[in-house]
Amino acid sequence: MDFDPYATLGLKPSATQDEIKSAYRKLVRTSHPDINPDDPEAEARFVKVSAAYDLLKDPETRARYDAGEIDAEGHEKPQRNYYRDFAGSPGAGAGAHGGPRDFSGMDPDDIFAEFFRQRAGQRHSNAGSGFGAGFSAPGPDHRYALEVPFLDAVRGGTSRITLPDGNTLDVTIPEGLRDGQTLRLRGKGGEGFGGGPRGDALVTVSVRPHKVFRREGDDIAITLPITIDEAILGAKVEVPTIKGTVALTIPKGASSGRVLRLRGRGVKRKGGHGDQLVTLSIVVPKAPDPKLAAFLEEWRKGRNDDPRKELLKGAMR
Repeated sequence: MDFDPYATLGLKPSATQDEIKSAYRKLVRTSHPDINPDDPEAEARFVKVSAAYDLLKDPETRARYDAGEIDAEGHEKPQRNYYRDFAGSPGAGAGAHGGPRDFSGMDPDDIFAEFFRQRAGQRHSNAGSGFGAGFSAPGPDHRYALEVPFLDAVRGGTSRITLPDGNTLDVTIPEGLRDGQTLRLRGKGGEGFGGGPRGDALVTVSVRPHKVFRREGDDIAITLPITIDEAILGAKVEVPTIKGTVALTIPKGASSGRVLRLRGRGVKRKGGHGDQLVTLSIVVPKAPDPKLAAFLEEWRKGRNDDPRKELLKGAMR
């Protein structure tokens, strides 16, 4: 088999060991004959991918190939005389035609990929290699995206995903879920191999914005409109929270932009809840009020209050 192992994996000779492993895993999951039963060339292509990885995964063997000491099949080039020495080196018997392997400490993804490779090798040569007849592996994880309402995210709830095959998947939304968080549903992914367990469903959640509430960490923020008289005289008003309406006292002389805090009315967190932050916003009447206008005209006479004085002074520095 005369081929370029780098090109077979879709890589350049400058690829890192991590890039080699990543490319192999990807090809294993997409090109195995069991996954492509209608492709008569899938098996040959897969064997080629496995051979390329066997050569390049060992930095020492890869270095010898790059130096021209061995060919793409791991055979010594004619001008070299130490094939017998190399044959006894670590990893020499662990290729596509080698004996049993020790998989202790391997990444689960590597075991999964190796399982596919071994199955292809068994079909190709009818020889056992590494995995016994009882070997099993977990199925692949499936990924989904889900948009949930703001209040479901902060209060908890349930939602449902319609799968490509028409089936549905119920998702429990935990209280305090954050935008972009991924939920893992055990055993809701692809079927296992060789009787192995199903993979998981990984659901990445986006939270739909709310027209009243905003989330700031574990706090809930809202802007509360108040009237002029409520701001000047003070008042007790109703305020919405994520779990219902509560009474809030507006202090006398409150200005727009002042923030009042409702403790424990925010999002659930470890050891308690965040707060709700209420930003006051004074709203003038939409319709003209002659009495109010006349009062303010009289009230303004002789006053020299200038709330913008410090602002203008600071802007000139």
